[in-house]
Amino acid sequence: MRPRPFVAALLAVLLGACGTLPRRAPEPGSATVPAPSRQSAASGAWGGGYYKNDGPGANPPPDFASIPDARPKVEPLDPAANRPYQALGREYVPLTRVQPFHERGLASWYGRRYNGLKTSSGERYDMYAMTAAHPVLPIPSYARVTDLANGRSVVVRINDRGPFWPGRIIDLSYAAAYKLGFIGTGSAMVEVDSIMPGETQLAVAPLAAPGAPPSAGVAPEPSGFYLQLGAFSARANAESFRARVYRELAWLSDAIHVIASDGLFKLHLGPYRTPDQARAVAARIQAELNFKPVFVVR
Repeated sequence: MRPRPFVAALLAVLLGACGTLPRRAPEPGSATVPAPSRQSAASGAWGGGYYKNDGPGANPPPDFASIPDARPKVEPLDPAANRPYQALGREYVPLTRVQPFHERGLASWYGRRYNGLKTSSGERYDMYAMTAAHPVLPIPSYARVTDLANGRSVVVRINDRGPFWPGRIIDLSYAAAYKLGFIGTGSAMVEVDSIMPGETQLAVAPLAAPGAPPSAGVAPEPSGFYLQLGAFSARANAESFRARVYRELAWLSDAIHVIASDGLFKLHLGPYRTPDQARAVAARIQAELNFKPVFVVR
């Protein structure tokens, strides 16, 4: 979307020969003012008002709550939108192909201030569509975003660049943030997983027993040693348990992959370089959550 004049002037100096500038200004979208403290960022709370004149639209569609997730499909990538670029002194190098990608951090959303303006893809931003801005995921591509506090997840189409505000990893459309349930707080801790073309779709729930059908957002795993944390017959149960593990194991930084296999949704943690590394993590998980992960070699 269009940068403000003083931001545009600054970015013109910073860009040099580093490629195209994202059309949306590197600012906090619909985030509230003032910027969050360390404590409020961790909890997802922001407090007080919307940034400038951003916020919810005055006349949302009547069926707003039932807007479906983005439907992943194979699309040609936009060469201009995927070139390296700089924003506020930092260089970004977008991925040039759709590939497995996992990230955890703070999500925000942007709304009426940008509605109808051009995104980095050249498309018009629609705050009621299931889209998102990301600094490096390919444009266009698809990702599953899971709210780690409530286990809800949505599938969005990446068609814009941002956010460039410190501490944030993705800017969701108003519709996507609404479905995840953090419109009021302005931000939430989430997990972002790229969706590979032709994959099925995932979900989330507490500890369950083996049994489950395939889903989307399931990316191929690199070979190595993994820990299987569970296998579920329902997509929602797999995602929910993954969110629970992240909530209860604050020290855990490894990716938990959701794998559709044999009619089940399996949660695989890793990979680890050696069996001993995997077993050490398994022992710690067993001590804290009172269940024993299964050792898996892929």
